[in-house]
Amino acid sequence: MQTGSEGEVVAISEVQQQLNPATGETVAIDRKATAQNSKFMSANIKFVKEDREVVAASGANLRFKALENGIDLYTLMGKMMNCGGYGQCGTCVVEVTEGMEHLSPRTEVENRKLKKKPDNYRLACQTLVHGPVSIVTKPSK
Repeated sequence: MQTGSEGEVVAISEVQQQLNPATGETVAIDRKATAQNSKFMSANIKFVKEDREVVAASGANLRFKALENGIDLYTLMGKMMNCGGYGQCGTCVVEVTEGMEHLSPRTEVENRKLKKKPDNYRLACQTLVHGPVSIVTKPSK
């Protein structure tokens, strides 16, 4: 907070633009308001095979947070053929072992790409995290 002219209190906003890879939309995020609002808390993402835990802001993209923290999502073929997070290739498949209720709903893209996979499989590029989850990368099924 800052004091403006004549003593009124002026809130300082830290608004940032962020591209949501799942939808392609640009979203304005007020970091200060987000930090003050308790429902926008951090979300712990546990990567089971790697035995690593990553802290992310609520609403973070799962693929982005994994790659940002050195978690390898792709098989050899996926490394060469991935679409860069636009939901077109289906190579960033992960298995959710805990916390499915803390993820965004499956998108239409996921429903098409994962129609023969179990319900707990998601495309990391299409998944937003809103709470604690456990993820298995490169599932074998």
